[in-house]
Amino acid sequence: MSYDRTLTRVETYFDKTATRTWERLTSDAPVSRIRETVRRGRDGMRAKMLAQLPQDLRGARVLDAGCGAGQMTAELAARGADVLAVDISPALVEIAQRRLPVDLAGRVTFASGDMLSPDLGGFDHVMAMDSLIYYGDTDIRNALETLGKRTKGAVVFTVAPRTTLLMGMWYAGKLFPRSDRSPVMIPHSPASLAQGLQGAGRIRDLGRVTSGFYISQALEFRA
Repeated sequence: MSYDRTLTRVETYFDKTATRTWERLTSDAPVSRIRETVRRGRDGMRAKMLAQLPQDLRGARVLDAGCGAGQMTAELAARGADVLAVDISPALVEIAQRRLPVDLAGRVTFASGDMLSPDLGGFDHVMAMDSLIYYGDTDIRNALETLGKRTKGAVVFTVAPRTTLLMGMWYAGKLFPRSDRSPVMIPHSPASLAQGLQGAGRIRDLGRVTSGFYISQALEFRA
């Protein structure tokens, strides 16, 4: 499936099908035990990614690529960064804007659209948490090359790792598609991604977070 078609599916899912689910998941509201494991996993992954950037980000322009409900955005702004928070879902961007503390509002610019748009300009760092997990090898490599050319420092991102559980979920999703299911995550090998990016930059493995049904691999790309 092409990048544009996948982008459209992701937009439809987050902007129409699952907006309320994600609004609740990313809040302090009670959720099911399964979703609680996902919430804890996402919190752990966000902390792992943020640990790769300086505590003091004053003067740095940072792209929160796929900002969702804005948790990463708020933490980057709290460190002093000038944050451009972009998401394909206008509904999630609206939630992120509403939740952002008033004292951080002057440090954040929100936009809905493609995180790869050249109109967004250049950055010191890019954070892309779980925003590339629905794309194939070629699309991820193209995305990293595109962002890497416009980023002075690191592009910190996540992929779905090739674990037995996730591969089983991937094949089940291919065999038994449902219209209300989220877009299928495509598992990746960090080594394979690194090999495909030879000459364009280097990949560094930052570790994995596993929490119930949340399994995600953090990586860093530098052009």
